[in-house]
Amino acid sequence: METQIQPPLFITGTDTDAGKTTCAVALIHALRGSGWRVRPYKPVAAGAELVDGQLRNSDALKLMRACAIDVTHDSYLQVNPYCFAPPIAPHIAAAQVGGEPSVAGIVEKITMTPLEANELLVIEGAGGWLVPLNSNESLADVAEQLQTQVILVIGMKLGCLSHALLTAEAITRRGLNIVGWIANQPQPTTMACYEENLATLQHLLKAPCLGVVPFLPHADETALAQYLDVERLPL
Repeated sequence: METQIQPPLFITGTDTDAGKTTCAVALIHALRGSGWRVRPYKPVAAGAELVDGQLRNSDALKLMRACAIDVTHDSYLQVNPYCFAPPIAPHIAAAQVGGEPSVAGIVEKITMTPLEANELLVIEGAGGWLVPLNSNESLADVAEQLQTQVILVIGMKLGCLSHALLTAEAITRRGLNIVGWIANQPQPTTMACYEENLATLQHLLKAPCLGVVPFLPHADETALAQYLDVERLPL
């Protein structure tokens, strides 16, 4: 393993419920199993509940648990600084309750604590690649500003081919590298012609497939790592 500081890994998906958190958790366990220290970051989350007077999003909590981070008021805010209760698009939720996120604010919070040589920053997006933060900016602007490496999570369901190819095109148009993609089965029923769709993605996407994650609703989180090959990442 090299000792140079690595650019962040940005986890995006083909759409909402593609399985970004499931795959981000699996990735974190796999990276930690390979000797990396991982710092999780969920810049924006919509859909949260009050716990001890603080809004907490279940996806952000899963990322913290995967990194063995004790949940306190301060540690949660370091992972998920913009958290909104309504389970709707973040910019709409922010308009309803205040506290509009911005690229500058997100980047500032990320860069406040420098990474160490054996540490990776894993950023999980919200929704799809171009989900708005406000009237002028999107989470894609955050990835571009930070010059992240991108991992694309593809929800294997009807429509995934077009969604995946459009998302990949949008990512590369910004000059960012897709360093890997993950095929995730987000629902108990396997899509029609699953293997044929998977083969099509493997043929058309230039980045390596890091793994195929099955639908496992009751699996222990650490077990998900076995489905990913992080050695294929350029780390």
